[in-house]
Amino acid sequence: MTTAYWMASDSWTLTRRTLLHWRNQPAQLLLGLLFPVMILLMFGYLFGGAIAIPGGGDYHEYLLPGVFTLTMAFGIETTYTAVATDATRGVTDRFRTMPIAAGAVVTGRSIADMLNAAVGLLVLLACGLAMGWRWHNGFASALAAVGLLLLLRFALLWLGMWLALAAGRPETLMALQILVWPLAFLSSVFTPPSTMPGWLGAIADGNPLSATAGATRALFGNPGADQPVWLAVAWPLALLAVFVPLAVHRYRRLT
Repeated sequence: MTTAYWMASDSWTLTRRTLLHWRNQPAQLLLGLLFPVMILLMFGYLFGGAIAIPGGGDYHEYLLPGVFTLTMAFGIETTYTAVATDATRGVTDRFRTMPIAAGAVVTGRSIADMLNAAVGLLVLLACGLAMGWRWHNGFASALAAVGLLLLLRFALLWLGMWLALAAGRPETLMALQILVWPLAFLSSVFTPPSTMPGWLGAIADGNPLSATAGATRALFGNPGADQPVWLAVAWPLALLAVFVPLAVHRYRRLT
């Protein structure tokens, strides 16, 4: 119990550190919240009229769960940039000299970013409702869909932290930031994989983002529900099983 208590206490202390940074420098946080809204408005109003859903249905209702999922993926850029910056500036080294739990640094960062993700998701939900999007399967199913989205974000955060600790320098992460875009778009976020060439559609259909987007559409009662809910749970759990121990191990082995 003592070990668990100090792990929780140290994690919360480092979570507060990130929250204080955001309070003192709110511009970056606000821009991070506004960017997905811009993506939503752009695809919803500029391109939405030209996109048809196979089998029919409102494109806005297809789009919103996809943008929710996309936002969960884009958030990892902020995470791994902050972790890599702390490592290169010696902040992480100073933490390692202190009597704190070894996993508290990465855990504290992940908790803070999950709070940020929850706020960003609430903003998008409000925008979607203003655009006319609705869920149709009741509040419990909608809440389960939100849980799937946050589970995906939590898994991707640990992937991002491991990448940051492995890369070592923020400059190296620029290449990873470029790769996030094609990997995120190669999914069912904006268009159904059935409209793509066969081989490309198969890759998009196997993307973890497609699993979450399709499952949340099913829970919200929106068109394009082409993925089972269990797959949207299995993908994040598999990522967590791999990258949580890798991130903690990499942190402990920093020199």
